[in-house]
Amino acid sequence: MLGIIGGTGLTQLANLTVIKRQIVRTPYGEPSAPLVFGEVGGREVVFLARHGGGHTIPPNAVNYRANLWALQFEGVTHVLAVATVGGIHPDLGPGRIALPDQIIDYTHGRKTSFHDGQELPVRHIDFTEPYSSQMRDLIRQAAAEAGEPLFEGGVYATAPGPRLETAAEINRMERDGAAMVGMTGMPEAALARELDIEYAAICPVANHAAGRGSSLHGINYDDIGTVLTGAMVRVRRILEKAVMLHGN
Repeated sequence: MLGIIGGTGLTQLANLTVIKRQIVRTPYGEPSAPLVFGEVGGREVVFLARHGGGHTIPPNAVNYRANLWALQFEGVTHVLAVATVGGIHPDLGPGRIALPDQIIDYTHGRKTSFHDGQELPVRHIDFTEPYSSQMRDLIRQAAAEAGEPLFEGGVYATAPGPRLETAAEINRMERDGAAMVGMTGMPEAALARELDIEYAAICPVANHAAGRGSSLHGINYDDIGTVLTGAMVRVRRILEKAVMLHGN
């Protein structure tokens, strides 16, 4: 079954016909929100709002372990995660949609593994390629069918949040090879890998990262809202196509 994790700007799927909402209890605490079971074009899908239904949970406080565990417990084997980012690469301006292929984790203090010595034996996952090639291919094909261009590849830098970054921090990330910066990419991707969930992220760009482009001297939050409203319409088109393709 296919699961969709929605981030900033996507707390619900407008094109989802809801069948039921399920509260899932997990060994790792409460997920961000009830799982929403439904259909898109007659195809079954499960939706989870990463930051809660009212977008009240900041990135550093998301219970990533509970979220992924709950999805797998309810039969989800494949996940498309929507993760809003700031653009570092010159071609990643506001409104673009990126399909990252790598991650750098700058976070700290998050629960990064199910294998923490309490219940499960240690498992050293292979994380050379952090995103599922199968799911990236699905997003790529869905975007093509929806007529929505993608920025192919690029390193997703995961910042701690919830504050945005300084220009100097973005400079460092750029030197490290990052093309975009967000706050939720990790440990979500690694936890999915531990559970053998096929996982990939689709990343709408909300703004230029600090010190870049229109964010040279500061980030305009009013502009972010306007950009995300338009970008999420396009993301939903891609997701709808992806659900249909995954059901084939």
